[in-house]
This record gives sequence, structure tokens and C-alpha cells, in this order.
Amino acid sequence: MGYMNEDLKLHTLRNGLELTTKAAATWTRTNLAQALRKNPFQVDILVAGIDEDGPGLYFLDMYASMEKVNKAAHGYGASFTFGLMDRFWHPELTEEEGIALIKKCIKELEVRFLVNLGRYSCKIVDKDGPRVVELYDDDGRLKP
Repeated sequence: MGYMNEDLKLHTLRNGLELTTKAAATWTRTNLAQALRKNPFQVDILVAGIDEDGPGLYFLDMYASMEKVNKAAHGYGASFTFGLMDRFWHPELTEEEGIALIKKCIKELEVRFLVNLGRYSCKIVDKDGPRVVELYDDDGRLKP
């Protein structure tokens, strides 16, 4: 997806206009739809950002369809985490509750997968900008 990211930057430079989250997701979806007809490739993408209208999260699948969503996951692990997200997500979710939900999803994946998937990273984007939240202690275990 490095190509799409760089091409999106080029689009912004050429037009002198910063795209909103929805516009960036739509632009990416259009490019995926064009590629689908020429050189199809499998890709699932989550596009997220904060605009004047508030936060936005868009899910794009390998067929270039796009949907605005409140919560998302993709890949094989999504089958195991959507149930948790459906159960614990609510519109007034706090940051602490969100991090706790992410940890529940990671624990579920650790139970379901036979191989060690390594460490996950957690990035939060809010009005103060992006930041990384450390989920693991020094021994490599999920923090309580």
C-alpha cells in the first residue's frame, strides 16, 4: 500500500488541496476499482482520520467497495474479533475502554492461533495528533 500512500501525497501536491478522510478513502477506492479491472490484487484497507466533521473510519475490500464503519478488522483474525467488538463497542467508548477492548481482541487471537503472532502496535489518533500506546510490558506480556 506504499504506492497508494505516495500517489495520494502526489495527488495532494498536484491539486494543492488536502483531502478529507472520506475523500481520501473514496480516492483510494476509485484507484482500487481501476486496478481491479487491469491488474487485480487482494487488499483490505482501513482508512481513518479526523476532519472538521469529526472522526471517520472506512473499510475498503478487495473488490473496491467502501463502507463507513464504527469498528473494523480485516484478515483471518477479524472472524474472531468482530464478536468482541460488537459486544463491547458503544458510541461513548472512552480511550481506556478502547484499549481494554483491543487487549481482549489480542487475547482472543492468542487463544485461537497456534503460532506466536508477536507484538501488536496500537496507535491512537485524536485531536492532539497520532501517538503510539504501548500494550506490552518489558517481558513481552500484555499489560493488565
